[in-house]
Amino acid sequence: MSALICGSLAYDTIMVFPDQFKNHILPDKVHILNVSFLVPRMRREFGGCAGNIAYNLKLIGGDPVPMATVGQDFAPYHAHFEACGIRLDQVRVIEDMFTPQAFITTDLDNNQITAFHPGAMSRSHDNHVRDVDGVTFGIVAPDGRDGMLQNAKEFAECGIPFIFDPGQAMPLFSGEEFRHFIELAQYVVVNDYESNLLQERTGWDEATIASKVRAYITTRGPRGSQIHTGDGVHEVPPAHERQVVDPTGCGDAYRAGLILGLMRGLDLPTCGRMASLMGALKVEHPGTQNQRFTYDEFAAQFKQQFGYAL
Repeated sequence: MSALICGSLAYDTIMVFPDQFKNHILPDKVHILNVSFLVPRMRREFGGCAGNIAYNLKLIGGDPVPMATVGQDFAPYHAHFEACGIRLDQVRVIEDMFTPQAFITTDLDNNQITAFHPGAMSRSHDNHVRDVDGVTFGIVAPDGRDGMLQNAKEFAECGIPFIFDPGQAMPLFSGEEFRHFIELAQYVVVNDYESNLLQERTGWDEATIASKVRAYITTRGPRGSQIHTGDGVHEVPPAHERQVVDPTGCGDAYRAGLILGLMRGLDLPTCGRMASLMGALKVEHPGTQNQRFTYDEFAAQFKQQFGYAL
């Protein structure tokens, strides 16, 4: 059972600001904001929503198929995913463009400021869900605007259940378009801020959104997550990390755990706990694709944290 992971493959340049943003931003002067942050620590990582989700799903025994458009500089990423055993047949290279690039600055409170160059992602609509054989589940993660609209439509036309994950693409769509995405999807996953924004844009409250999908999932950081269904709300406790090293990519790891649980037909509270644990294990490592563990190690951690076996 393969999962089609639609979204970006990108390079992440990650910087650490050894202070708090709030100490350098005057709330009453944000209309003339002009700030500079000295970042002594910097590294370049493999990233992008599709890349991060696929990497994490592969770690725990899933079969991800990332679908993305990349640029002329993709060779190091290609070699990385080949070494991980991740399929690349749905990754299209656009030779006259660059692979998407994210520039992420994190402060000591784990707040983040990100700049993103889309590059070849703007051609994501060149790929088609309908052309991919053998997938039984999917996710529409942040990507080019036209590509996200097309992927959701083709998942629905092919009868493939999928998650709608608007994430950083929230500014790209109108309320009417968000309502259309929700009506096509089986699952919607957002963080608590995005949830408020989605409700504002659509004019639908949490219960209304939940009534249109199998589950509406809201992540809430250290407070765990909530899974809203037509029958009520499941409160999912957070998994506990041993140390907080880097929050970048935590949400993508969460989605990988959720996908595996859903594809295995597990109950929603267990799917949420799997997702929560994947996020916690990611936070313990720098970057988005540097954690290493097997499914057996993951399952042992799950039993230790939540008191029952997968």
